Amino acid sequence: MAIDKRNIVLVGMPAAGKSTMGVLLAKKMRYNFIDTDITIQVNHDATLEELIAAQGNEALLKMEAEVLESIEPARTVIATGGSACYSAHAMEHLKTTGPIVYIYAAYEDVARRVGDVKKRGVIMPKGYTFKDLFLERSALYEQYADVTVDTTGISVARSVDLIADAVLEWLNS
Repeated sequence: MAIDKRNIVLVGMPAAGKSTMGVLLAKKMRYNFIDTDITIQVNHDATLEELIAAQGNEALLKMEAEVLESIEPARTVIATGGSACYSAHAMEHLKTTGPIVYIYAAYEDVARRVGDVKKRGVIMPKGYTFKDLFLERSALYEQYADVTVDTTGISVARSVDLIADAVLEWLNS
């Protein structure tokens, strides 16, 4: 049987668990793993918070789009930054590399986990609340997703199993 070389692209809100579940999913599926937030930080030798403070939201969005558009690995779980959904071109590129999986978690869950959005390096337009951001981004994630997995109130291990099952079903359909 030929090995499927498509990637698995994870999208979702900050604190939805993309990085944590992405590593575990990669282990389970025997895939490589990339976290695009870490790639940005390594490329620019600064945290996301520092990049936003020094260069602003638009500059970070541009950096993120450049990283996302340049991704061409095979058989890799890709944990995108929460703002990946703002670059239509990048999302269309990622869609060509494999299924886009929206890791949905209820607002209450992500709001509790996210902590200080500024320290976390979350891009938030002036005047927005985290709830505004959640509502805006949720619609975009849904627009791009091939698969949506609701992880609300579910353990990380069970969530990874649900994601793996949903991806395998998508790949086999």
